[in-house]
Amino acid sequence: MSTIETDVLVVGAGPAGLTMAALLARHGVNAITINKYPGTAHSPRAHITNQRTVEVFRDLGIEDAVRAAAVPNELMGNNVWATSFADEEIARLLTWGSGPERHGDYESASPSQMCNIPQHILEPVLLQGALDQGADIRFNTELVAIEQDGGVTATVRGREDGVEQTIRAKYVVGADGGRSVVADQLGFTFRGEAGLGAAANIWLEADLTAYTAHRPGTLYWMCQPGNDYWVGSGTWICVKPWTEWVLLFMYDPAQGEPDLSDEAVIARAHQTIGDPDVDITIKATSLWQINHLVANDYRRGRAFLVGDAAHRHPPANGLGTNTSIQDSFNLAWKLAHVLQGKAGDQLLDSYHEERQPVGVQVVDRAMQSVADMLPISNALGFAPGQTRDEGLAALAELKADSPLGAERRQQLADAVELQNYQFNAHGVELDQRYTSGAIADDGTEWPTPQRDPELYHHPTTHPGARLPHAWLARGDQLVSTLDLAGHDGFTLLTGVGGDAWAEAAEKLAAELDLPVSAYLVGPGHEHLDVLGDWRARREIADNGALLVRPDHHVAWRSERMADDPQQTLRSVLSTLLARTDSKETA
Repeated sequence: MSTIETDVLVVGAGPAGLTMAALLARHGVNAITINKYPGTAHSPRAHITNQRTVEVFRDLGIEDAVRAAAVPNELMGNNVWATSFADEEIARLLTWGSGPERHGDYESASPSQMCNIPQHILEPVLLQGALDQGADIRFNTELVAIEQDGGVTATVRGREDGVEQTIRAKYVVGADGGRSVVADQLGFTFRGEAGLGAAANIWLEADLTAYTAHRPGTLYWMCQPGNDYWVGSGTWICVKPWTEWVLLFMYDPAQGEPDLSDEAVIARAHQTIGDPDVDITIKATSLWQINHLVANDYRRGRAFLVGDAAHRHPPANGLGTNTSIQDSFNLAWKLAHVLQGKAGDQLLDSYHEERQPVGVQVVDRAMQSVADMLPISNALGFAPGQTRDEGLAALAELKADSPLGAERRQQLADAVELQNYQFNAHGVELDQRYTSGAIADDGTEWPTPQRDPELYHHPTTHPGARLPHAWLARGDQLVSTLDLAGHDGFTLLTGVGGDAWAEAAEKLAAELDLPVSAYLVGPGHEHLDVLGDWRARREIADNGALLVRPDHHVAWRSERMADDPQQTLRSVLSTLLARTDSKETA
């Protein structure tokens, strides 16, 4: 059996694995990514892509390619409830920041827009981006066994020729999904429960332009009387406007698996469309279950979990793939810095410290959003064991000029308003805040949220927060503060009177062999805060400083100029990166 040596073995080439492969390759890390499947995803799966994830794509230089392949934000907004496409609409919610009362929030929070890009369309773009960086990605290569022995030893098998090889690596990243071999064989444990519900996905072609073009959206909830499941009788997810869809419906495993024959699923589709003349072509069917699981540890020795290998939950809030990609954005630069001798191994502990709480938050939020669908069913008058006629009679009460009718209409309005926590949860999407050894807290309190912290983004430069977005003028162009940060290196931001910070950063970059860039923002410098957005959000004086990590999170800040800026920065960087002294790592 032949042996291959590498620094990092990435197992899995879904969104998390491909992002990891691209980032490690850009860092110049010797890594091999394997995937047991012959290619990228062959079905839509996850699709909602939030602003924070598009910012990662922006940093990788593939934002334009992703947007060219995606359904744009302006076609995502209408979330519709009805008994069928052809029937009278029951309710509608403007989502993902598309409503006039939320559009400005999303527009001012990021240089990037949300989009709807199903996984089988996204992954080829990610793959090409990784290959363009020089990543070594091997499909049809299955992980058979793995162990830690001072390093990592993996046995892999080619699925076409059956040939086995040994891969020796310094670290392994398990990006191999909800049935992770890495997690299973290396002893990762999980909190939560599995099998909390069962669902079917039907990928199909059907031209619903007549029913959707005037109310463009991503999700259409068909709540039919006689069905009491939280997604009603079928949720239609837009794959390609307005002719390609995934029809999702829940089922009770105790009553056996659903009939997924073409005849049966076409009949179900026609029932929820409400128009038997629509031509339907079935592309694929699949079954899945609802889990509520998160790994207790994201790091065990030289092994790390990212993506669904670490957190498993229903698709509510559209947080799965987004969280997965952001896991890799957090971990990749840390692995690179340690492998290149720029940081000590302790830096890698911060991956668990920072991302495991995010995993818990995301899993809990998704499950809460599932539960929060029940009030809609209750408001419609649907109940378990109800006949279709009884359901129709209950639904008719919504139209009644009676105290009960008025009460039910208020219930429905309240139930739809509650869905903002799933479909306009801007704070959940953007405000992931870290506390770890890789963050130098400045002893100040986090700003008190002025609005609901789950629904609204609250920009801050408090250490541990994502760097706030603000547009700056550079010549005849506008660039985001986020465009100055990232790109595999640390960034120091200061302003008028902060020249000594910039000089210190330049000297330390050479002294510590670290990628550190410095930018002065303000009059007389290359970047001008002409709109005043940066001044309003920076929370430091003109001559203060922010140190931003490669993943756009603020690592440290100083409100004003220090007495010895070079020594101050040297101490901060050495501590953050777990270096034993100013010139070499452990």
